[in-house]
Amino acid sequence: MGKTKDLSAFEHGLVVGARRTGLCQELERCWVFHAQQFPCLSTMHWSQHGPASLFPKDTPKANNLKSKKASSFHEFARSTNDAWDIDDEEDEDFLAPIHPSSLPPTLLSTHQVPPLPPQQPINTTIEVVVKSSSEAQLNTNTVRSTLQKQQSLPVRPIIPLVARISDQNSSGAPIMTVRDKSRLDKFKYLLSCPNTDLEELRKHSWSGIPREVRPITWRLLSGYLPVNMERRDLVLKRKRDEYFGFIEQYYHSRTDETYKDTYRQIHIDIPRTNPLIPLFQQPAVQEVFERILFIWAIRHPASGYVQGINDLVTPFFVVFLSEFVEEDVENFDVASLPLDTQRNIEADSFWCMTKLLDGIQDNYTFAQPGIQNKVKALEELVSRIDEDIHNYFKRYEVEYLQFAFRWMNNLLMRELPLRCTIRLWDTYQAEQEGFSHFHLYVCAAFLIEWRKEILSMVDFQGLLMLLQNLPTIHWGNEEVGLLLAEAYRLKYMFADAPNHYKR
Repeated sequence: MGKTKDLSAFEHGLVVGARRTGLCQELERCWVFHAQQFPCLSTMHWSQHGPASLFPKDTPKANNLKSKKASSFHEFARSTNDAWDIDDEEDEDFLAPIHPSSLPPTLLSTHQVPPLPPQQPINTTIEVVVKSSSEAQLNTNTVRSTLQKQQSLPVRPIIPLVARISDQNSSGAPIMTVRDKSRLDKFKYLLSCPNTDLEELRKHSWSGIPREVRPITWRLLSGYLPVNMERRDLVLKRKRDEYFGFIEQYYHSRTDETYKDTYRQIHIDIPRTNPLIPLFQQPAVQEVFERILFIWAIRHPASGYVQGINDLVTPFFVVFLSEFVEEDVENFDVASLPLDTQRNIEADSFWCMTKLLDGIQDNYTFAQPGIQNKVKALEELVSRIDEDIHNYFKRYEVEYLQFAFRWMNNLLMRELPLRCTIRLWDTYQAEQEGFSHFHLYVCAAFLIEWRKEILSMVDFQGLLMLLQNLPTIHWGNEEVGLLLAEAYRLKYMFADAPNHYKR
């Protein structure tokens, strides 16, 4: 990135929102670079002077509202001034084995939103397994009061985030209706054909894939497995052997000077991946993720490893693990599986994640142009479909980058429970360009879903807190299905109508 005197819109958005969207290593390097080149962007200067310091001193204040906005951001900035902090101990001990009980608090809280105000005490007792550190603050009573205050979804029993994902309705009860049985039979028929009809498989997968056949269906839809049944076992063996050939060839180099920084960042990020789900804190699982991410990084030097990619392994890992697990997946001891089964799950997760990233790799190359373009496209789309929300963001100086960066970087995985992510990915895999194109319309529909709550906020901090901590903990298949239906409507209206897409 060359030196410039003027900040681009992206860089300005980065300054305002980097601490809250702070997920990726590339953005952190960009932050450090600009802090060196432009002293006015340093953390100390920013916290003291706020966004007004980016503009000439003689810029007049428009009115009292402007002053209040700056004050709101001033308070918001102070509450997030440790967003990039990493203990020095992590640098010294990053090669040591990881034990969840020994993790420093900063390691588990890097992606947290600021705590709730003191007048809203939080019960720290965790009664259920939750998906992200922000959700750890929500017990049953806290969730209920939050949803009632924001006039959001009705309160329902808390349901597991992983177990029996596709067999649950929104209330959490495992069911198998006549329609579900018929759909399952249709899937089994398609999968048993000598040559699976991918178009028919996509058609039936769009509205969700039954749990029993999801692993093989994902392998087929991602392009990892061939449609010809006779070739599948041979291809699986060859690809799995190829992956472990990469392990033997490259994994020992993780401590070399060339790759040690990459491995260090992976090693730090792995415990942050769904930190409160026991499955992902098992040493055996963390070692699997380290190998997958390291091998992918050194085989893709154009991007290397970027924070956020670690999240993209988890749906594949859980789905392929569910093939061998009948009980709750989130509490299953992976080390109890036969070694060959563990190796197969690892290799399949690597190849399917690779197929996904092949379609969105420009999201993770230098300066992340793919994400910049998608955030800009989201802004243009929202300005057309809901001008009230768009103007409300402008009024309170909320940049789309401040909340939508994470939506694009992590494919909404930080906004939804894992069970909802897996249902969402059923449809993404069924779409021809689900992850790279359809995701934009899902993000637009997701934003409009919270229209009432957004328009009820009265300051910058309230808006950003809402947008980065949306109350989806109770969401299930029903809510995801409605979200996807609205996204499909938006795609139908705007995808092939560029004159309606832009002003």
